[in-house]
Amino acid sequence: MENLTQQEVNKLNTTRGLKAILSKEPYNLEKAVRYVGYERRLKKLQVELIRLQTWAIEQNERIIILFEGRDAAGKGGAIRRITERINPRHMRIVALPKPNQDEKTQWYFQRYVEQFPKAGEIIFFDRSWYNRAVVEPVNGFCTQEEYEVFMNQVNDFERMILESGIRLVKIYMSITKKEQAKRFNDIKNDPLKQWKMTPVDERAQELWDDYTEYKKTMFSRTNTVISPWKVIRANRKTIARINVINHILKSIPYDKDTKV
Repeated sequence: MENLTQQEVNKLNTTRGLKAILSKEPYNLEKAVRYVGYERRLKKLQVELIRLQTWAIEQNERIIILFEGRDAAGKGGAIRRITERINPRHMRIVALPKPNQDEKTQWYFQRYVEQFPKAGEIIFFDRSWYNRAVVEPVNGFCTQEEYEVFMNQVNDFERMILESGIRLVKIYMSITKKEQAKRFNDIKNDPLKQWKMTPVDERAQELWDDYTEYKKTMFSRTNTVISPWKVIRANRKTIARINVINHILKSIPYDKDTKV
C-alpha cells in the first residue's frame, strides 16, 4: 500500500474497490485502482447513454451503430457495456448468422436492411454488411466478383441510409496480433468461453496479413466524408470501452439537457 496515495487507498476502501482487489489473483492494487476509476467513468457515461436514448425516443430518431474489428477485438464486450443500462424495449443487438440458402439468392444488403431501426430505436450491429469487405474474401466465403460488387455499392448504400434520416456510426476495434493470440488462448482455456471459438477464429492468426490487406482497402474505399470510420485501439479493454462510448456520444447530437 506504500506506493498508493491516500485518495487511491480511499477508492479501494469501498465495496467496489474490494471487489476489484479480490476478483483476480495475484492481487494487483494498481490495477484495482484503475478498475475502480474505470467503473466510475463508465457509470457517468452510461447516464449519458440513457439521456441519448431518451432523446432518440422522444424525437423518433433512428440510429445504427455498427462494430467491426478482428476476432476477439472486444466488440461484444463493448456493446454489452453500452446497452446494459439503457431501455431494452427501444434497442436491439443484431449479430446475424451466416446466410441461409434463400438469403444467398437475395441482394446482399437485404437481410441487413430488414434489421434497420424503427422510430425511436437504436440498433447495434455486432459485425455488419462489412463482412463482405474483409471476413468473406479472406476466408473464401464470396467470389471476387461478389466482393467487387459490394465495394462498388456500399458507399451509395450508406448514402441512402443517411439521406433517409437514419444516423449511422461506424466503429472499428483494432488489436495487435500478439493481443489476439493471448485472447484466443484465454478463450480456449476458459470453459465458460470456449464456445466463442469458431473455425474462422482458428485461422485468424495464420491469415493475419490477408486480413490486414483487405482491412486497408476497406478503409481507403469506405472511409467517406459523410460516413467515416472511427478506429478504436482495443488492446486495453477498459480504455477501449470508454473511448467507444465517448465517440458515440460525440457522434450523435442529442440534447444533453434531456431529463432521465
